[in-house]
Amino acid sequence: MAFWTQLGLLLWKNFTYRRRQTFQLLIEVAWPLFIFFILISVRLSYPPYEQHECHFPNKAMPSAGTLPWIQGIICNANNPCFRYPTPGESPGIVGNFNASIVSRLFSDAKRLLLYSQQDTSIKDVQNVLGKLRKLGNSSG
Repeated sequence: MAFWTQLGLLLWKNFTYRRRQTFQLLIEVAWPLFIFFILISVRLSYPPYEQHECHFPNKAMPSAGTLPWIQGIICNANNPCFRYPTPGESPGIVGNFNASIVSRLFSDAKRLLLYSQQDTSIKDVQNVLGKLRKLGNSSG
């Protein structure tokens, strides 16, 4: 059979079935209309309101590095919306959290962990403490 003949027979069969089942046909037509009218009534009772353009702070992806990624998660946990563009929206800027507490914490931890043995500041403190003890013993 040709395609058009099959399509015509299928449509004729569907039309015949629908004509015999009038209640089912009314339900199938009325139900989508009922839902559509509910949507229209909700839309009319709650009109949309004007809101300013929203700019969110940038959040670095893990590929940008561990520190920028963690800063983006911690510093923007509440996901604030700003009216004007944020500094991190400029191309090429990974993070704008250089003055954050997390950044200072990581820089201090990095400085402590990368402490080199050539730094003599602790040895100097020990020398000063030793001289203070000698001075206290000699004057006492």
